[in-house]
Amino acid sequence: MSESKLAGQFFDAAIGLLERVRDEEAARIGEAGAVIAEAVASGNRLFAFGAGHSSLPAQDVVYRAGGLALMNFLAVPGTTGIDIMPATLGSALERVDGLAGAVLDSSPASDGDVLVIISLSGRNALPVEMAMNARAIGLKVIGVTSVAYATETKSRHVSGTYLKDHCDIVLDSKISVGDAELTADGIEAPFAPASTVVTSAIMQAVMAAAAGELAARGLEPPMLRSGNVDGGHEWNGRVMQEYGDRIFFRH
Repeated sequence: MSESKLAGQFFDAAIGLLERVRDEEAARIGEAGAVIAEAVASGNRLFAFGAGHSSLPAQDVVYRAGGLALMNFLAVPGTTGIDIMPATLGSALERVDGLAGAVLDSSPASDGDVLVIISLSGRNALPVEMAMNARAIGLKVIGVTSVAYATETKSRHVSGTYLKDHCDIVLDSKISVGDAELTADGIEAPFAPASTVVTSAIMQAVMAAAAGELAARGLEPPMLRSGNVDGGHEWNGRVMQEYGDRIFFRH
């Protein structure tokens, strides 16, 4: 089996997952977009959180050309990437009880705001408690997760619950447990994860739905332009000044 054939199989698998999400999650993606649009229209704030590789789709909608300027990344130190040593520390922090509450208490998030929580498995303490604590202080919570984990794995939170159990809206990424789309002779472990591709697409689809909902209400969505096109910096400067009280990545 050639490398090019495996590469093509991965693309086919990713496209198949994207088509499933498009067809099966369309209504809920629309609902999530409407919730975000309502928060924007009402003067509230928007946050996205993910730990480990789940932080990548969250970061992808923050300070992004073509994206909503009001999306803010809710960072938990040590969990947002592989820039710590050892890298396994990030995984360990996802299982620490109480960390989510401390982060929310020190953040600007408050009643009426929206928090998108991304967790592939949704089984660790950090995303579960983030959702629980966020709802307790009045945030709307949108969860992006693989619902399959809730039936095929055991929760690591003391409550025995998963992220999906503490969300106002759940968007199912359809990713299989283990997050590996391919197998092949001579390769002992399954490989080729697709969760980042699919979850990033879900996030961008939600942002598109939100922008469309705002426009349908007669409101100009606060979008960012690329700084690499003429006039982009000036456009973004105007948007950031107008919405500066709800944009926290500037500081």
